[in-house]
Amino acid sequence: MQLIDMTDSFDELAVLTPTTDAWQLLYQDEQLLVVNKPARLLTVPGRHPANRDCLLSRVQQEFPTASIVHRLDYDTSGLLVLPLTKKALSAISIQFQQRQTKKLYQAVVAGELSQPQGQVNAALAPDPDNRPLYKVDPNGKASQTNYRLLQTLPEHQASLVELEPVTGRSHQLRLHMKALGHAILGDPFYADPESKQQASRLMLHAWSLSFTHPLTGKVLSFQAEPDFFSALAESPCAP
Repeated sequence: MQLIDMTDSFDELAVLTPTTDAWQLLYQDEQLLVVNKPARLLTVPGRHPANRDCLLSRVQQEFPTASIVHRLDYDTSGLLVLPLTKKALSAISIQFQQRQTKKLYQAVVAGELSQPQGQVNAALAPDPDNRPLYKVDPNGKASQTNYRLLQTLPEHQASLVELEPVTGRSHQLRLHMKALGHAILGDPFYADPESKQQASRLMLHAWSLSFTHPLTGKVLSFQAEPDFFSALAESPCAP
């Protein structure tokens, strides 16, 4: 089974302190759950013994048969679907593999976008000089992200954008926004020092998720607005 999404390979190498914030249950039936993951929590256990606490282990305390078909990295908050049965696991896995699901993110990025919407096409590959991070590389795997401006935040010299990953590469959204000249605020890996310090967390949230129910065939859509604005600091360059 292929796990689709911007997984964080750094999770498996470093000791990452899990948040005490609780995960939220948004939907439940006999086949699946939809949950809202807090930031600073792994989706699945990391290889390091100290990284066993994660979303899956917490959810399985209440729902022992819950499993994972896609991930959000440690720093990212937002929506995930967790199958509860083998049938649901197989059916939803196929949907992710065939790009039949739809995921939208919201992010706060540095600066004001010159274009209200567009697409970033930039191939990505592991960065051999800065493992386990990634970089834009024309010889890497093809990667596409659609973006749309939602709101300018002049008091922070920033913009709120909606991001739609067409592909699901590691750190894709972070790298594509940086390549566009608008790094995601609070990004500990790729943002410049000023943008990194403008937020106390990565300002990236998976806010919308749509997929087909494995039994009913109906399209289910869920939204969870980001609550990360309290983590946004005043811009050091603001008048």
